[in-house]
Amino acid sequence: MVKIGLEIHGYLVTKQKLFCRCSSNYKGTEIPNTNICPICTGYPGAKPMLPNAEAFRKIVAIALILNCKVNSRNLIWQRKHYDWPDLPKGYQDTISGSYSIPVGYNGNFLGIRIREVHLEEDPAAWNPETGYIDYNRSGLPLVEIVTEPDFTSAKQVREWLKQLIITLAYIKVLHKDAGIKADVNISTYGERVEIKNVNSINNIVKAIEYEIARQEAEVKQGKIIKRETRSFDEKKKVTLVMREKEQEVDYRFIPDPDLPVISFKKEMIEEIKKQLPEMPHLKVERFIKEHNIDKDTAKILTTNREIAEFFEKVLEYNINKKLASYWVRTELLRILNWNKKELHEVNIKPKHFAELLKLISEKKITETAAKKILNEFIPNSFSPYEKIKQLEIITDASEIRQLCLKVIKENDRAVNDYRNGEEKALNFLIGKVMAITKGRADTKLVREILTKLLN
Repeated sequence: MVKIGLEIHGYLVTKQKLFCRCSSNYKGTEIPNTNICPICTGYPGAKPMLPNAEAFRKIVAIALILNCKVNSRNLIWQRKHYDWPDLPKGYQDTISGSYSIPVGYNGNFLGIRIREVHLEEDPAAWNPETGYIDYNRSGLPLVEIVTEPDFTSAKQVREWLKQLIITLAYIKVLHKDAGIKADVNISTYGERVEIKNVNSINNIVKAIEYEIARQEAEVKQGKIIKRETRSFDEKKKVTLVMREKEQEVDYRFIPDPDLPVISFKKEMIEEIKKQLPEMPHLKVERFIKEHNIDKDTAKILTTNREIAEFFEKVLEYNINKKLASYWVRTELLRILNWNKKELHEVNIKPKHFAELLKLISEKKITETAAKKILNEFIPNSFSPYEKIKQLEIITDASEIRQLCLKVIKENDRAVNDYRNGEEKALNFLIGKVMAITKGRADTKLVREILTKLLN
């Protein structure tokens, strides 16, 4: 039976590193070794500063949203020793290990048990091909989420990780541009094999698929699956042996004498808990039930917390829910993607968006005209009633008839094509009328009048 467990790492959103005051914006510069100091580069004699309080609030929020119990007292920093070029001190400070208790434990997220959630520092970035080391990343606060081996397939891992990332985005705790990486533990018919530092969901899934197939093939050949650590080659899509799997004792965990034991008030936990938003998978269920929209639409609307909240604010203006859900999921996302913006980066007011939808539902403007107005909502929206006179739908039959006659007179070829049985020619003529009126003519009325005149 296939058993899969994950150790997921993500960069916490903080202004400063974990034990020094260097900027945590390691992607803010392409120049290596600029956001550094003696502490995060491990200079002899350099002592860490008090741990970043902002990082602790973020780690508690993560533990709570994963339904973990939270330890608020006697959190001990451990030195995790291992020899690697990217580790300047020779050890990594972490709230995990032989003598430590995690910040969060015994959680459950979407049916997968969470063993623990803990805080640790990131090592530097080492390029094995060049040998160069960039310390901009050294000392950044990391969250590690450790699951129980409850997954049974790569597909299950993929869907769960997608929901995890969406959920963590709701509380804005992780650097979204940095992504996640994971150590993947897999067992089939023998010992557990760990695949280290796999980045991106796609690579995690591919590594799992390959490793399961590899283990099953070896068992068929009569081989024994050994406990070992492997890496994933992204180009070849295979896992490769790195070393035999370490035990906890191999890391020589000892409490760090330079760092204090951490305790915080339970009032802080309660305060953070009250600030947590409704979880996205629960929001999907509520949207389906309360707003009577289909599951796919509900999933799209709730993928982003800001979009979900914007949608419900629009509904406060008594807008048709089906119309609002379509325009938010399709047209609002269209203009944001086109302009390469997120909702918080522009100033689109729900009131103005709702006014636009009312004009559509009252048939005062066409959807084509409404899309043009929406395009102008970037970067700042405005009341669409200001443009209503310029964009009102033309419903005067006599006015439309004159325009149709003009188009027929100027497009002999299309007229003849239509009379010879080519239906597409009618759409061409309709388009000409719409172009003259800049999209304001009632399309249905244009079709009716053109058809009568042509026949």
